[in-house]
Amino acid sequence: MIIDDHYYDVIIVGTGAGGGTLAYKLAATGKKILILERGDFMPLEEQNRSNIDIFKRERYHAPEQWYDISGEPFSPQTNYAIGGNTKIYGAALLRLRERDFEEVPHQAGISPEWCLKYADFEPYYTEAENLYKVHGATNGDRTEPTHSSEYPYPAVSHEPDIQKIYDAIANQGLHPSTIPLGLTRQEDDPTNDSEVSGIVPALKYENVTLKNQAKVISLHTNPTGKVVKGVEAEVAGQSYLFLADIVVLACGAVNSAALLLKSASDQHPKGLANSSDQVGRNLMKSLLSTVVQLSTKPNSGSFQKTIYVNDFYWGDADFPYPMGHIQNSGGLLTDIIFAESPPVFSVVAKLMPGFGLKQLATHSIGWWAQTEDLPDRNNRVRVENNKIHIDYTPNNTEAHDRLIYRWTDVLKNIEKSLDGFHSGFLHPRGEVPLQVMANQCGTCRFGDDPKTSVLDRDCRAHDLDNLYVVDGSFFSSNAGVSPALTIIANALRVGDRLIERLK
Repeated sequence: MIIDDHYYDVIIVGTGAGGGTLAYKLAATGKKILILERGDFMPLEEQNRSNIDIFKRERYHAPEQWYDISGEPFSPQTNYAIGGNTKIYGAALLRLRERDFEEVPHQAGISPEWCLKYADFEPYYTEAENLYKVHGATNGDRTEPTHSSEYPYPAVSHEPDIQKIYDAIANQGLHPSTIPLGLTRQEDDPTNDSEVSGIVPALKYENVTLKNQAKVISLHTNPTGKVVKGVEAEVAGQSYLFLADIVVLACGAVNSAALLLKSASDQHPKGLANSSDQVGRNLMKSLLSTVVQLSTKPNSGSFQKTIYVNDFYWGDADFPYPMGHIQNSGGLLTDIIFAESPPVFSVVAKLMPGFGLKQLATHSIGWWAQTEDLPDRNNRVRVENNKIHIDYTPNNTEAHDRLIYRWTDVLKNIEKSLDGFHSGFLHPRGEVPLQVMANQCGTCRFGDDPKTSVLDRDCRAHDLDNLYVVDGSFFSSNAGVSPALTIIANALRVGDRLIERLK
């Protein structure tokens, strides 16, 4: 093993929503910062999804295998590159609702209370929205939490045909809203991400170093086991040891948990930071299903997603439990996760014979139905023989099914007044499979009790003085909306704590 001849104040492992944002936050401190990323810079043509075939099998899958609860291997859809999964996400950046931080009864169980509240995150949500240039509007959605300021940019306008759908939904007595989107305002790379808003500005500072294609494989503690002193990484086939005062993991909820488990030692036989036996447990990844409207008129297949509906977020008169969130997918030729739901297009193909895959996509309007899954200690990340195992069984499925039924009824009703749709046709649905690891969270939950949580409220490990985690691992519960903005906001929040510590 080669010991790197530099000593760093902070090492950040990962460059996604958490790691990239934290690097930006700390860069101006002048402290010596090393960023380690197992991937490389992603070519612009791979990011500009309107120009590529997203239906090519496993285009955005990691070059490795994980194993499901039955021991069957699969290739996860997770992105190893500068910017992490923000390079392939849909850039929808919504705040958790105020009640999402409280204990909430669901039909399938309890969504637990967080140790911090919405008010603790609100200023960081505002900071995050400014950093990622979020385009949005605060009016319309009755579940929208309070904002201390308006979005920095106005909401994106709907395409003309999508505006008609928006109006038809409103005429049903619902409250459609415009999705807040992180955008660069650049035609060649319109979607904002943690490379653009985090890593690139951080690297303008001489005190910040990025080592890409550096896969971290273990963390090493001092003899007492109370402090992480070294980060071991594979670089160009060679093992290196990097040393720092503070180590921050931001590898994603699966890989951060796996890294801690792989770092077991005599002092930490169950894995690093795992005296609570909670590392890897309570994995959540949202219940996601696609619903398709069939159109008689073609669309570009590459328009921006702009509509969301939260009228069923906390339930309705017939089902007094949370159901979740609806948003349109945008053009189906650019929706990476939608491409993972081939059964949907199998059904569509039977209803529209003679159409090729791209023709089907350009004659469809896609919708996402998203429901919160609940923390379950048996839904977990395990490491066995150095291989990652994902033991995950979906829960809260009745609420998700009800959300889809509600939304299908809405679509049937609006199609009666809209031209260009196959009125009375089926609305094919497809569930996102396990290999899509969007919205992963919960595997190193934060809290005040070291017996039931991995991290304290500052996202520092209870068991180690200088180890932090700033990806979605810290979530106490999931929500009906994407976790991305909350991960970004939390990284900015933890950044403030680290700046104080580094003084």
